[in-house]
Amino acid sequence: MANSTEVKDFILDGLTSAVELQVPLFLMSTLIYLISFLGNLGMLLLILLDPRLRTPMYFFLSNLSLADFGYSSAVTPRVMAGILLKDKVISYNACAAQMFFFVVFVSVENATLALMAYDRYVAVCKPLHYPTVMSKSMCVQLVLGSYFCGFLDASIHTGGTFSLSFCEANVVHHFFCDVPAVRVLSCSDKHIIEMVLIFLTSFNVFGALLVVLISYLFIFITILKMHSGKGYQKALSTCASHFTAVSIFYGTIIFMYIQPSSHHSMDTDKMASVFYTMVIPMLNPLVYSLRNKEVKSAFKKISEKAKSSLVLKF
Repeated sequence: MANSTEVKDFILDGLTSAVELQVPLFLMSTLIYLISFLGNLGMLLLILLDPRLRTPMYFFLSNLSLADFGYSSAVTPRVMAGILLKDKVISYNACAAQMFFFVVFVSVENATLALMAYDRYVAVCKPLHYPTVMSKSMCVQLVLGSYFCGFLDASIHTGGTFSLSFCEANVVHHFFCDVPAVRVLSCSDKHIIEMVLIFLTSFNVFGALLVVLISYLFIFITILKMHSGKGYQKALSTCASHFTAVSIFYGTIIFMYIQPSSHHSMDTDKMASVFYTMVIPMLNPLVYSLRNKEVKSAFKKISEKAKSSLVLKF
């Protein structure tokens, strides 16, 4: 890639150039990242430690937490370092690496949300077949498939973007190396590669979204047929957290990526990007922990064990 470009590094424009906002932004991004870090790794640890959470639903949830941690870590620490050290320069290879890992984990999250919707569909609509359909080996294969697709997707997006020539313009009007923000700087004809990448993103996003919508359509039909109030509430509670996470994620992704670069407003993109790169990874563990009785029960149980062990120790 280095032979096809004269640009050796890029300059990240950052969240804002206002000097008076740098300290509040650093504090805000640090706080958000800490909550996201502790929330997602805490969720992973909770699922690993509690035997009651070793089910397909929580296996997929642990994968979702890993994806959230992955793509927030690909972006937020670099933003924090840039503000703290006043260093806006990122090397050509570091920019490509950041883009690659960001796309990997966002793609994994996209696939995982679809897998979680399918899991809820089988649990609500075909409960007798659930242990057979969502077996341990099947769940592992589905998750490995999501990572394969994530790495393939990232290779195409990153390879396609950095196969373009970059002549003199190297100021990325963004706070990280996002695909549209870097691609717009190219001095070569990017129409074909842009159409390919938009098609690929549309296929992945709308394909997963279609799985989610069809799954929920059958779930709601099944719920409406239920005569038991208890069964109705249980079915609804198992889907509420996931439906909330899906709405937030896909609403932002569609707004950001399913449009040509000529239609992008970088200032608007920055605001949307802050939401999905920083806020969504922080919100997901909160949404699933606050709305899920099993997670709250497991957390309470582990907290009580930790307290009792500390009391015995001292």
